[in-house]
Amino acid sequence: MSNINLPTVLRTAILPGDTVERLFIATQVGEIFYIEDDGVRTFLDIRSRVIELGTENGGYDERGLVGLAFHPKFYYNGLFYLHYAVAGTQGPGAPYQDFVPDPCDPSTLNLRWENREAQFDHIDTVEEWGLTYSGQPQKKRTLLNLRRPFFNHNGVNSLNFSPETGKLVLTTGDGGSGYDPFHLSQDNMEIAGKIIEIDVDQFPLIDNPLVVTRFNELPFSIQEALTVTAKGVRNMPGIAYQRCNQQYIKYVGNVGQEMVEAVFAFDNYLRIPVTYITQNPWMNSKLNLAGFINFGWRGWEGDIPTVILEKCTNSPTSKKTIAYFDEAVALTDNRLRPLTSYYHEDPRPDKFEGNALTGVQVYMGNDIPWLTGGVIFTDFFRTDSGPQNKGALAYTFLRRDGKQNAFQEINVDYNFGSESAYYASLGTNLNQTRLYLGVYGSMNVTDFNQGSVYEIVPC
Repeated sequence: MSNINLPTVLRTAILPGDTVERLFIATQVGEIFYIEDDGVRTFLDIRSRVIELGTENGGYDERGLVGLAFHPKFYYNGLFYLHYAVAGTQGPGAPYQDFVPDPCDPSTLNLRWENREAQFDHIDTVEEWGLTYSGQPQKKRTLLNLRRPFFNHNGVNSLNFSPETGKLVLTTGDGGSGYDPFHLSQDNMEIAGKIIEIDVDQFPLIDNPLVVTRFNELPFSIQEALTVTAKGVRNMPGIAYQRCNQQYIKYVGNVGQEMVEAVFAFDNYLRIPVTYITQNPWMNSKLNLAGFINFGWRGWEGDIPTVILEKCTNSPTSKKTIAYFDEAVALTDNRLRPLTSYYHEDPRPDKFEGNALTGVQVYMGNDIPWLTGGVIFTDFFRTDSGPQNKGALAYTFLRRDGKQNAFQEINVDYNFGSESAYYASLGTNLNQTRLYLGVYGSMNVTDFNQGSVYEIVPC
């Protein structure tokens, strides 16, 4: 499929009354298509509901439609879920948009997001939709309205359903800017920077939920339907599940700041009810319970302490200064180590230099036998790819001893032509035997109709 807008989510489902699994493609501007044998069909168009994109950042934007998930019983109940930035909610933004911490100035390390109702960038919403008897999509209710301080780090491919719990999983970014200026990702009361499970069956019927940023601002009935399963998220391109010996291995990626992109794996994890967090606020900075997943951000960027890069005055190289030394030390024993990491600068001849992780999936098919059981991931573009930017596709495997593993790049034998090819998204089908790659010809969402979706097949 070609000539579409920027593809943010690639997912398959079987429509009610149908017999064939269809590939659904959600674009950042608010369209959802699916592919039939005789062409492409529009499933839903919510462009009028989505915030105007790219107007203040030269065409680059991280808002828009960033999440799509189908209910596990979609074939029977027609329910699906969306996560997007809402039209008409543009605010002036929070302070410190271009934030860089200064380890020599403690005042820059402990900023607070004040006056949130006036100083914010936009509002994200998570909605439940359903198909009418005639097969037309219709909004049923709003689950969450989240006020976001900056335009970036809203998550991408941010909605999924857990095959373990049957709950809707929402991955929220740290709020944006850089270096998590307000330290939201480690604050247990903040919704930003978390992995959250939503019990959609238990969720109360509330017409217009309040716009919030913290869990304790939610009505108690909504709190009861939410659990937190991880914190320390910077920005996460979704979550993938791999069935193994009667349990599921979970894979996620955390987009890096200056140096490192990281992929994590975990199996058992502790689910903390939001009501426990809101009723025990005194534990806010001490919630390091056994089994609770912490990815380490902002003290850690992947597998190294978060650093600030500064150009040295008498050298073309960079000086590296640990940004949050005390936080890095405190999190040393309480964070999850990555399964694999790759770097923005890497002199090794068999590795690529990345920019931003955009997708993590599991491949369980047999058509590419050397990938079976592997964890596949994509990077937006290789910084060493030349004048026409090209994305990167790579893979690794889970190690039995739980230690980090190396990764290998996958050579994509396809001629994208003379234009850039940014790898914007990665998807798979229901039984994880096919892989789909979303590619865009520009970094700017306002450069329309430059997207294509490919299936990854053996040469």
